[in-house]
Amino acid sequence: MSREAMSAMDVIRTKRDGLRLTGEQIDWVVGAYTRGVVADEQMAALAMAILLNGMDTTETARWTRAMIDSGQRLRLDVDRPTVDKHSTGGVGDKITLPLAPLVATCGAAVPQLSGRGLGHTGGTLDKLESIPGWRARLSLDEIRAQLAEVGAVVCAPTDDLAPADRKLYALRDVTGTVESVPLIASSIMSKKIAEGADALVLDVKVGSGAFMKTREDATRLAEALVGIGAEHGLAVTALLTDMSTPLGRAVGNAVEVEEAVDVLRGGGPADVVELTVTLAEEMLALAGLPAADPAAVLASGAAYETWCRMIRAQGGDPQAPLPRAGHTQVVPAADDGVLAQLDAYAVGVAAWRLGAGRARKEDPVQHAAGVLCLAKPGERVTAGQPLLELRTDAPDTVPAALAALDGAIEIADAAPPSGPLVLDTLRSH
Repeated sequence: MSREAMSAMDVIRTKRDGLRLTGEQIDWVVGAYTRGVVADEQMAALAMAILLNGMDTTETARWTRAMIDSGQRLRLDVDRPTVDKHSTGGVGDKITLPLAPLVATCGAAVPQLSGRGLGHTGGTLDKLESIPGWRARLSLDEIRAQLAEVGAVVCAPTDDLAPADRKLYALRDVTGTVESVPLIASSIMSKKIAEGADALVLDVKVGSGAFMKTREDATRLAEALVGIGAEHGLAVTALLTDMSTPLGRAVGNAVEVEEAVDVLRGGGPADVVELTVTLAEEMLALAGLPAADPAAVLASGAAYETWCRMIRAQGGDPQAPLPRAGHTQVVPAADDGVLAQLDAYAVGVAAWRLGAGRARKEDPVQHAAGVLCLAKPGERVTAGQPLLELRTDAPDTVPAALAALDGAIEIADAAPPSGPLVLDTLRSH
């Protein structure tokens, strides 16, 4: 057996036996895996051991640093304070779209390196690619130039940004180790720290449509994320936000862009506006711009002008018509009463089955597919009234989407008490 294989075995055995990995072990195994010296099956065994036995705060911070060091750190070199936002993913979560131009309009620079959707949660890049001409991949020079000129950029990560994370993420996805909190936290934070922003606001989703279903699990993840930020000298604020019902009324790609544009023009659903403004306030506070008034800026429509410049800078036409689905089908209310529940996970799965999402990373998405929530919890409805509108270019997907919605809608005599959108706030500073 080679010395490298022996070393990998030592690291695996250490964590398998519930012991703490040393900094040297972590640096070596992450670097060796990135170079191809440690095999996928060995890293899979280690990931499973980490899932079962965990890592403490020091181990997780060192693991994060090793993943950052597997590539390059971006040097943004802009005159404005830089601040980013990351969401752990939800249903109808289009907040990045209005948030980035809003915060830029208020004086900060927002370098938002985003991802694609997988399963029932949508991806920001998939949404933006429904805009004709818009491109996700930019060079570092293009990112810097757009930040300087527009103040905001939403694009795909560059290839040399935390390559260890890209490789490990794909492995975790097929080995049942996605749920490990230390590996989730280090995956998120390695990319965000390498991205080079001065501060970070995290939107940690809680509920049926979120990755973390319980408040306890979401708090553990938020604490891990904030802890890594503190260890790396990054100012981090984490908000726990509700994801038991879809955010806004649009779930999909083009339909979410349309809703985001409504928000940027001073309208849009109240929950999307509330969360956009709340996250903007946190970002501007971390950026040293607490006097800015994002609510007033958003209501004025000024952020829409920044949005148009941001889209044009990446080859898109903000005035071009968005894709429209060839087939629609309405889901009606079964009874009179108040819509008491609209389960976020079920709606997300329905949109995914209609073609808005993907099952594998290489799958295409339908930009026009999705679900419109014509009624939201707390609203009074009558029997036969349209509750949901399903949109797709593939009518044969509708039965599977309807099956996903079975049991997702509850109509009652009275509205249940509504809880807050923001459940808690954690800070590293």
